[in-house]
Amino acid sequence: MGTFFEDVKVGEKYTSSGRTITETDIVQFAGLSGDYNPLHVDKEYARKSMFKQRIAHGALTFSVMTGLWDSLGFLRKTVIAFYGVDKMRFVNPVYIGDTIHLELEIVEKKDREKDGLIVILNRLLNQKEEEVMVCEAVLLVKKREV
Repeated sequence: MGTFFEDVKVGEKYTSSGRTITETDIVQFAGLSGDYNPLHVDKEYARKSMFKQRIAHGALTFSVMTGLWDSLGFLRKTVIAFYGVDKMRFVNPVYIGDTIHLELEIVEKKDREKDGLIVILNRLLNQKEEEVMVCEAVLLVKKREV
């Protein structure tokens, strides 16, 4: 069981393990989302771009981040819903073969009558410790049953 709202502490920090982004990830995400932008799926097009190679979809990078949340386990079975995201920025590209990991910090709690909201500052970093994505996410979290 994960951590209930009452037990979450502002200032807590977590770091996930790494996840390598593969060509298969990009191809499957393109098929799932319908986003076949040539920056993601066309090697020759991407080679001529400012990135010089194919890059992962921003939405794929964000989706991997949510999987890294789950891998940490601290909110497993206590998150009611994903409430929203603010201040999302993709500050560096994610390339095929990059290994990204998540560093997060609980930055705010908002008590509600039957549940609570927690605000998480998320930083995704690649294997060179370069930030590739940052955002604040808000999760709706269970309170203990009284």
